[in-house]
Amino acid sequence: MLPVIKKQITQLMQDALKVVAATHGISSDDLPVPHLERPKVAEHGDLATNIAMQLAKGWKMNPRELAQEFSAALQQQASYATLLSAVEIAGPGFINVRLTQVAKLEVLKAIFEQQATFGMQPSNGQKVLIEFVSANPTGPLHVGHGRQAALGDALSHLMATQGWSVHREFYYNDAGVQIQNLAISVQARAKGFKPGDASWPESAYNGEYIADIARDYLAKSTVAAADGQPVLAAGDVENIESIRKFSVAYLRREQDIDLQAFGVKFDCYYLESSLYTDGSVEAVVADLKKIGKSYELDGALWLRTTEDGDDKDRVMRKSDGNYTYFVPDVAYHASKWSRGFTHVINIQGSDHHGTIARVRSGIQGVAAQRSWSIPKDYPSYVLHKMVTVMRGGEEVKISKRAGSYVTVRDLIEWSGGVTPDMTGEDKDIAIRRGRDAVRFFLISRKADTEFVFDVDLALKQNDENPVFYVQYAHARICSILRQWAGDEASLKNVSFASLTSKASDTLLRRLAEYGDVLTDAAKDMAPHAIAFYLRDLAGDFHTFYNADRVLVDDEPLKLARLALLSATKQVIANGLDVLGVSAPEKM
Repeated sequence: MLPVIKKQITQLMQDALKVVAATHGISSDDLPVPHLERPKVAEHGDLATNIAMQLAKGWKMNPRELAQEFSAALQQQASYATLLSAVEIAGPGFINVRLTQVAKLEVLKAIFEQQATFGMQPSNGQKVLIEFVSANPTGPLHVGHGRQAALGDALSHLMATQGWSVHREFYYNDAGVQIQNLAISVQARAKGFKPGDASWPESAYNGEYIADIARDYLAKSTVAAADGQPVLAAGDVENIESIRKFSVAYLRREQDIDLQAFGVKFDCYYLESSLYTDGSVEAVVADLKKIGKSYELDGALWLRTTEDGDDKDRVMRKSDGNYTYFVPDVAYHASKWSRGFTHVINIQGSDHHGTIARVRSGIQGVAAQRSWSIPKDYPSYVLHKMVTVMRGGEEVKISKRAGSYVTVRDLIEWSGGVTPDMTGEDKDIAIRRGRDAVRFFLISRKADTEFVFDVDLALKQNDENPVFYVQYAHARICSILRQWAGDEASLKNVSFASLTSKASDTLLRRLAEYGDVLTDAAKDMAPHAIAFYLRDLAGDFHTFYNADRVLVDDEPLKLARLALLSATKQVIANGLDVLGVSAPEKM
């Protein structure tokens, strides 16, 4: 519903409610604002409110009788005839209203006026930090990271449509045991060992990428570090520190290549190691000790997380002197707050569920010591389940390159139909097609549900493939407009009055929902709602196209229908852009 129309109807209902209240001697000072929503069944009307049922008990009235009085008062308001064509009472007291044709057609004017910004809200003056992917630099990005990348990038776009200033951040876990295992793995390969050999370390990574790193290390190659400075491989197989630095930089570059292919960019790459080198971890631990949030037991340092609802207290520093993984996470979130990010969203795998209480408890302790007013639900989390990949009717579990999982690059290439002999534009098109399919598929389910990615479905060029279905709707409209060969910009000035068919009415209704869909999806941190909406919009377009011929001889009718298609094309493109998916003009 267009904000301006919704505001006008809400005001109309408020005025009617005051009339009804006055007839019963009830003060209008504290009357609630009628809540408007879309009826689940379109035939029931364009909007509905339960205001009569909400007030009936307090007013000591039968809700249906109150609804009838409200309906009568509504129809007496001066602006009623402009906005509403009918009021109907349903069930025990629901009030359904139908918009006038003039009100319905306002959406087309808004789309032509606002174009790419249609559905967006103005700046709210607030900023949000969204952390996602945050993969350990110990291997290529796997499909779980791909789901995070798709979710995080789409949510970033979505929050931006609602006026937020969005900061995208990637947290590199470039410290700890896993990084040491990476260095040991590359060292073993550099010494000539391979998986299965008696001398192969038990904790080593087995993917072929380890051999690639070892080969480049021995060749004394150079790669860029996280800060952009070059890292030169020493080539010395005994220099484990040089191997570690080179390996981390090498894999960061590989991950960046994968993210670039996926169309994802970050504003900041934050290094876990920096939290140790700048003293942030030690400062956080000191704060938690000062505030009495920690205690020593059995040679370990514990955090009193039970004070904040956890089922048991958690170890912060083990008896060997090493910190557990959530301690730098607390320091990291203290950094986020100190940088002015009072709203933070973390997108992580569902296996991180147990860390939520620990991080929030730790940050509350730091906040108490530093006199920060941090909400208890800081940070917010979107947890996603992992992805099962099917190809050729069978589950794919292993990538030769990664050793034990399917990579994002594998999935993009498979879904785009990339072959080894492809080059140039053909390969670029296939990569783009694969990226679009992967992003749309990975966003098209709620984050907390299991997802089966069917590569064979992603390759299909028919209505079974949801991303093809939506993109084809956009391309088909472009084709019709090319056939017409007129000036598309001129359509904003035509009369829309002839758009009176059931199919056009359904399409208009769907277009008018777009802004509310964006707002609700952002509030719920649920970008999958945009994918659902786009499939419905594409379906409404196809129904309209099959029911109402567009390029007819009746010039006013033809131009009105072309205007409706042009507006639909714009909204499809806007929605796909939120998801980071292209809107091709030809397919």
